[in-house]
Amino acid sequence: MQKLLTRLQRFRTGSPLSFRLLAYILLFSSAFTLIASAIQIYSDYRKDLSQIDNRMMVVETGYTSSLARSLWALDQKLLQTQLEGILSLPDIVHLRLKIEPDSELIMGEIPRDAKTTSHTFNLNHQGDEMFSLGQLTITADLRRVFSDMRQKVVLVLTTQFLKTFFVSILIIWIFQHFVARHLTTMANYARNFSLSNLSNPLELDRPNTPLNRSDELAQVTVAINQMRERLNDDLDRQERDAQEIRKFSKAIEQSPSSVLICDRQWRIEYANQKFSQLTGYAAAAITGKHPGVLSEDVQAHRENRQLWKSIRLQVQRVGVWQGEINSVRRNGERFWEQLIVTPIKNSKGEATGYLILGEDISIRKRYEQQLLRQANYDILTGLPNRMLALDRLKLALAQARRESSLVGVMFLDLDNFKHINDTLGHDAGDNLLIEAARRISSCLRGTSTVARLGGDEFLVILPGLTGPEATSQVAERILKTFAPPYLLNGQEVFVTTSIGISIFPTDSDNSGSLLQHADAAMYQAKRKGKSAYAHFAPEMTEVSHERLQMESLMRRALEQKEFELYYQPIVHTDSGQLCSAEALLRWNNPGLGMVMPDRFIPLAEETGLITPIGEWVLQEACMAAIRWKESTGTDIGISVNVSPRQFRDPGFIDTVMNALAASGLPPQQLELEITERLILDNTIETADILRQLDQSGIRLSVDDFGTGYSALSYLKSYPFDTLKIDKSFVQDVMKEQEDASLVKAIINMAHSLGLRVIAEGVEEEAQTHFLQHEGCDYSQGYFYSRPIPENEFQDWLKTNQRAVRSSTN
Repeated sequence: MQKLLTRLQRFRTGSPLSFRLLAYILLFSSAFTLIASAIQIYSDYRKDLSQIDNRMMVVETGYTSSLARSLWALDQKLLQTQLEGILSLPDIVHLRLKIEPDSELIMGEIPRDAKTTSHTFNLNHQGDEMFSLGQLTITADLRRVFSDMRQKVVLVLTTQFLKTFFVSILIIWIFQHFVARHLTTMANYARNFSLSNLSNPLELDRPNTPLNRSDELAQVTVAINQMRERLNDDLDRQERDAQEIRKFSKAIEQSPSSVLICDRQWRIEYANQKFSQLTGYAAAAITGKHPGVLSEDVQAHRENRQLWKSIRLQVQRVGVWQGEINSVRRNGERFWEQLIVTPIKNSKGEATGYLILGEDISIRKRYEQQLLRQANYDILTGLPNRMLALDRLKLALAQARRESSLVGVMFLDLDNFKHINDTLGHDAGDNLLIEAARRISSCLRGTSTVARLGGDEFLVILPGLTGPEATSQVAERILKTFAPPYLLNGQEVFVTTSIGISIFPTDSDNSGSLLQHADAAMYQAKRKGKSAYAHFAPEMTEVSHERLQMESLMRRALEQKEFELYYQPIVHTDSGQLCSAEALLRWNNPGLGMVMPDRFIPLAEETGLITPIGEWVLQEACMAAIRWKESTGTDIGISVNVSPRQFRDPGFIDTVMNALAASGLPPQQLELEITERLILDNTIETADILRQLDQSGIRLSVDDFGTGYSALSYLKSYPFDTLKIDKSFVQDVMKEQEDASLVKAIINMAHSLGLRVIAEGVEEEAQTHFLQHEGCDYSQGYFYSRPIPENEFQDWLKTNQRAVRSSTN
């Protein structure tokens, strides 16, 4: 028994579920056994009682008549025998016979404290009448019944308990073998289950039969393994999500934009590092605050209150707010910030917070302001540019229509600006434009506008005039302010301006026509002698149209081969023998006829067409020199004029070299004539271009020497070969002593610097003698030949060669 208890104790600790199952089986089986046994015992008890009752009923049935006869006959011996026979029956222990009228016969003894049962029946004699003879009471002893019942109880309980116990043990063993031990395996698996061993599946120690694969344990095993696989998948997904979250977290923290995350009440929950760098506020210091009230400036709070109210309303209504605000750093410094505010929503679409992205756009705003200014104002002078000026002119015209007033439009162009710019350089030209803009502005009232249209052109708008005479007064003031000299590069320079005036609505009712009319009037002022102003007159449009027509025709002249080269000989002064020729450009237009250079060259320089035209001139001149050599067998140099704009073209040197390469002309036979005012632009670029040309063997000449500013100090700095005396000095050497002295000085100065001298404009023989006497190297002019086309120049070459040969013979 002790061993059984020990095993039960071990069984209890090893398998609590089995022990509880055993306890429940024993409990309920015992209860059922008790109830069943009680019912069975009670049934047997009732059966035994029923047998006793039946026995006494049998006595009544079997003995009533015989007892009645014996009693009627007063046969005592027989009566005694009958009663003894009844008393001998099982369980009958006492008989009591009452005999009428008052005698009684008792047999047997009732045990003391015994439980008994009695049965009484009457004895009657049936004759002519019914006579009551007596009454017999039979008493039966129930001790045997109770004893049998006790034995049955002990036996039944013992057998039923043992049967229940062993059946329970068998059931528990079956349960333990087929269920509980697998549940223990599952429990141990679950106990050791962790995220680190998700790769180990749950396996039960039992045969892999179809029945086992479909029962509950198999279902639980499959469910656990499926859960393990899902957890493994979830773990992988969570790891990926965690990596994504870490990546996004780093991206937000390291974002170049500032990031704020607020809760539903717009309280700051998170601020990244960029926000702290941008505003100066530490994340811990602003947590829980509203993003609009970070600073301690009460005025800033009032300014931000309405702004953030509109932001909240728009975010709630539209779902996003984007805009630019003027924010304040922690140190009080203001900066421009672009914000994007969006709600953070949950799966139900409800806003759980707000995301605020910010970017410092102060630099961009400055650039925008700068670009806006550049788009509307001239960078050099700070005056409104053409676009802004036209807008203001349209506004002035609209106001004048409402008020029935006049608007004056003045077009200004600086006289000889290109000459100053080419002579003294671009820096001096810029300073001249700045000072000119200041002088013009000083002559105007506050409502007027002065703008720079480009180059040396200015526009003045005079709104709200009551009469046209006011424009003349302003023009006279402007001309007066231009009278004092300008100080450029340490030199005093006198610069004037020409002014053209048109008036709204007298001359036109639209801005475009007013500008055209003012431009036409400006050219009329230049033709009057410059430093003047002119009001528009209808006939001026014809002149303006002529200029536009010439520009349009000139743009097509090059491709239609309307340009021609004329050549003028350059001869040795002492012998008259040809040494070279100067190429001179002419324009032979079918409609305009032969157009001289002084009419179209300034316009070509102004429009930039001089660059492609100059390239064509170089190519044609070099080809002509090669043709002359082929026809005469003599090397003849060619001299080509170079305009300042063409000289400063970035591809000028390549243009010259390409012309030499294409023609095959040696560089020593090409001479480029540079104007005196160009060499006064003492820049590194000018010196470098001249140095490269000289190193390549090309000859360099100073054209029109003496007509510009003093350039003597620059002649020794640049690699020039020749100096050309302007014809304005040569033509009067025989008449004016000053001109003769000046020419002598130029020749001597040039020779002292190692330069050869060419005298231009020689028209008389006396002039040749003077030049020969003074040692001038070369001469050029009508005395020798006018500029002539190439075919005529070929004939002149032959004539010159014959004349030279005859003179030498």
